[in-house]
Amino acid sequence: MIEELSIRDLGVIGEAVLPLGRGFTAVTGETGAGKTMVVSALGLLLGGRADTGAVRSGAAQAWVEGRVLVDPESAVAERVREIGGELDDGGSEGSEVILSRSVSAEGRGRTVVGGRSAPLGVLSEIGDALVVVHGQSDQLRLKSQAAQRGALDSFAGSGLAALLAEYRALHGSWQAHTAEIEALVTERTARIREADQLRTAIDEITAVAPQPGEDDELADVAARLTNLEDLRIASAEARENVSSETGDHPDTVGLIDAARRSLERVAHHDPALAPIVEALASASFLVSDISTQLASYAATLETDEVGELDRVQERRAELTNLMRKYGPELSDVIAYAESAEPRLLELDSDSDRIEQLTALVDDELAELERLADELTALRQAAGEQLSAKVTAELGALAMPNARFVVDVQRREVLGTTGRDLVQFLLRPHEGTEPRPLNKGASGGELSRVMLAIEVVLATADPVPTFVFDEVDAGVGGASAIEIGRRLAALAQTSQVIVVTHLAQVAAFATNHLRVEKDLDGPVTASNVVQLEGDERLAEMARLLSGLPDSESGLAHAAELLEIARSLAVAG
Repeated sequence: MIEELSIRDLGVIGEAVLPLGRGFTAVTGETGAGKTMVVSALGLLLGGRADTGAVRSGAAQAWVEGRVLVDPESAVAERVREIGGELDDGGSEGSEVILSRSVSAEGRGRTVVGGRSAPLGVLSEIGDALVVVHGQSDQLRLKSQAAQRGALDSFAGSGLAALLAEYRALHGSWQAHTAEIEALVTERTARIREADQLRTAIDEITAVAPQPGEDDELADVAARLTNLEDLRIASAEARENVSSETGDHPDTVGLIDAARRSLERVAHHDPALAPIVEALASASFLVSDISTQLASYAATLETDEVGELDRVQERRAELTNLMRKYGPELSDVIAYAESAEPRLLELDSDSDRIEQLTALVDDELAELERLADELTALRQAAGEQLSAKVTAELGALAMPNARFVVDVQRREVLGTTGRDLVQFLLRPHEGTEPRPLNKGASGGELSRVMLAIEVVLATADPVPTFVFDEVDAGVGGASAIEIGRRLAALAQTSQVIVVTHLAQVAAFATNHLRVEKDLDGPVTASNVVQLEGDERLAEMARLLSGLPDSESGLAHAAELLEIARSLAVAG
């Protein structure tokens, strides 16, 4: 709901603030005062096309701003948050977002949503979700056949909604399974080739049977075998220096033992030598153990088989070949083999899978056909009801010979919403063929047709805000009263803003705004005034007779307001 609209330098409007709010707002004013600029301002605010010629003469830019109430959990509120915009607390009414747009005389513009600059497309998204405009040349809602089908489905109620949800879920499954069959058949040659490659790889890896970490272990073994003679010499020299068996030169064990014996001879003279003697004894034991380890190590070098290095290098070459093909690491080779086996099983079972999917698709298609037939039946029944109700409304809106038709055509193709092509048609006069809405009525008639449709759809397919421009064109008298009454009825569930020149329509408004000229300056300017009490009565009299001070006009205006109040209460 639009709480307030501010306009500056748009057309003849210099600066104006329009308090809107809930219910039915009527905008009136003399010809040329700028009533249509209100609709133009709303169009700009909702992302419509900018006309630089609408910038007020002498001004650098036109500017509009709107304070809009939205549900904080709605898609609109979420979109505002996505772009970094802010939502203010609107109390029990919801959250408030401020939208603004400026258009310069050179064609440049700026859009702000919730205090954050935003692309114009975001404003259009928000506008499409919040406001529907019905004007002489701009009937936006229900323009496409998809929108007409959606409106009919909403009118049909929960039964069709549940059936449509079931159909859509099944249709998605049917499409997915059909696509899978097509992929399996189309890619069969490539999948056979992939299976052969996987089978070869698995056989090759299985034949080598690599073990985790084996390449690192073999690298260590190869390094030892390659330097075997150096290892033998080094270990023999080390053992000779630690514990000599030849006796040709002192060894480490002998020197430590000699030091220990020297101290043992005098240790009883000084207790401080006792721990040193003990440490030398431990060192002698440790070094002797090292000598034993060196002897064992040397023995292992003597037991290496002839040709073992060749066997290790051959094994490393096998692992390197696998890593080059399926690596780069040995762990990657092992992982490849583990993942290849289930994939090969899947590829080898293609024929079975195609048979299973074909049977499943056939079953799903048969069920889709049944559900589509049920959807068609429900839509046709709902279409007849909608046609009758809208036609009845048209009779009261000065179109007694018009007939509204909901055409539900059954196609062969199963789409995401069934197989029906829904189109709203209008037969404006007897003896003519029903035609699409935008071809079967003039601008004023089309506005009335849309009003009739909106009144019927109000409870089933509600919209936050409706804007009607010249919905009463070419109408007067009792028919104009019926238009006002229906606009008031629509305002029970939605905000309704109407630009009108008829007192019979304006009488039903709960909020009356007048666009008035100011001729004092060199350039005509207009302002917007909220009317109440005597001011509203005078404006009603002006609309009726052209004379705001006429006693008969004032009396007629008071009578009309009273009639409107009684009709609104009654119906």
